[in-house]
Amino acid sequence: MIPTFPTDLASILERVDRIDPIAYGKTRNHLDGAVTYLSPYISRGVISTRQVLEAVLAKGHALRDIESFVKELCWRDYFQRVQQHKDIDSDIRQPQHPVAHHDVPVALPTAQTGIEAIDDGIRRLYATGYMHNHMRMYTAMLACNIGRSHWREPARWMYSHLLDGDWASNACSWQWVAGANSSKTYIANQENINRFTGSRQAGSYLDTSYEALESIPIPEALRDTTAFALHTPLPATAPLRLDPAKPTLVYTSYNLDPFWHRDTDANRILLLDPQVFERVPVSDRVMRFILDLSQNIPGMQVFTGTFQSMKEEYGPDLIHFKEHPLNIGFSGIEEPRKWISTDVTGYFPSFFAYWKQVSRRFS
Repeated sequence: MIPTFPTDLASILERVDRIDPIAYGKTRNHLDGAVTYLSPYISRGVISTRQVLEAVLAKGHALRDIESFVKELCWRDYFQRVQQHKDIDSDIRQPQHPVAHHDVPVALPTAQTGIEAIDDGIRRLYATGYMHNHMRMYTAMLACNIGRSHWREPARWMYSHLLDGDWASNACSWQWVAGANSSKTYIANQENINRFTGSRQAGSYLDTSYEALESIPIPEALRDTTAFALHTPLPATAPLRLDPAKPTLVYTSYNLDPFWHRDTDANRILLLDPQVFERVPVSDRVMRFILDLSQNIPGMQVFTGTFQSMKEEYGPDLIHFKEHPLNIGFSGIEEPRKWISTDVTGYFPSFFAYWKQVSRRFS
């Protein structure tokens, strides 16, 4: 199945209604499993993890029967909590080791790793803006633990093409695979990849034991490297038309919630800060997706520039925005995001420590 990602709100809510959390839990690790394809809408703040959980529970599912599904929602919240407290652009728990370079293996962007399932996954990423979570782990494993790239630049490359690009989930997941945010590195051999992707490749450099993979030299296919460089295609925007008598709601690429202050008569601005997109660039496809999703919010205007330059040029007084670590220089009334558990806060060194606290709220 080649996924598609409509941007109209009715289609998004219909997709929420179609979730099968039981099938998801049984098949989610397989490329043809019953995944929800909701991640682009959760990442962009159109819907929240809490909203999705409430929709599933409203259908009468017992929590014990859908624990795998709930855990996946909580993983996303967990990584967001990590980003609130840690510099996720740097190794979080310990330095990645070993590291041969801080660039991107040329084989990744060209889809020529020699591992057929991974190359196909990369081509699908370019074609759809989506990559299955297990394929993301395989790709990160290949770059970091077989090719010995430091995780950050390959992670930025992948992020730039993902419609569901969430720097917290992406950076922390790559660090988990690379051992910079976990107790050990993640390795998969050819047999494992074949099992979960349906491929039948044999004789590749991954077609060996796990013991052998721990110490193999960098394969020839992964030796050539390149610096990652991408300029985000930010739109030129028309002058804003603001009513000084109304409050101003500032949206970002992580907050495109059409229900946020829906009944408030307000100025609504999608702020696209070049500083953010220099740090974590996105492709033209991703930027078009963001702009299309913003059309679900009536009266939305787009401003390309910093928060400070928007204030200096237009001077809105009463400004509301949702909290996010990538909000640079925001001031005004900060509102919380919708979390599955609002009272489990702070930094937890592992997901399972976080899950232990969250799951208690369900009992």
